[in-house]
Amino acid sequence: MTMHPDSPTPPENTLAYATFIISSEDTHPDTWTGFFGIFPSRTITRGQPYQLPSGRLSSRPGKLNLWALESKAAVHSDRLEPHLRYLLERLKLPREGLRERIEKAGAQMRFFCYWDNEMGNRVPYVSDATRQLIESLGGVVEIDEYR
Repeated sequence: MTMHPDSPTPPENTLAYATFIISSEDTHPDTWTGFFGIFPSRTITRGQPYQLPSGRLSSRPGKLNLWALESKAAVHSDRLEPHLRYLLERLKLPREGLRERIEKAGAQMRFFCYWDNEMGNRVPYVSDATRQLIESLGGVVEIDEYR
């Protein structure tokens, strides 16, 4: 995994964020950097050791190629919608040809959402318009809630 040091440092105690992820067995992460014209927050190249979030190098090689863009450092909101909208805007989605490229590459595209709900009093919300846009691109929204 390659971390990009020019990314701003995320605030501590973040209650919500989202990560756009494209993963595949055969398509190198640089392909997606070229397609989107922006650098990812992190990458993993299949068969290569990668940097863990702790900064250490993995003891095993990556199982998949992965390209990820995170909202955590750029968006300061405890709601998911602003994080997803940031990713959609940063990636300039919808984008012509993306769904076809994903399918041709045999890749998976998802928007992984982190939702901290330790007190059990927060409800994650993603608007129908945002969810429908993501699904129309062939992506899925996954919400991982932590209590």
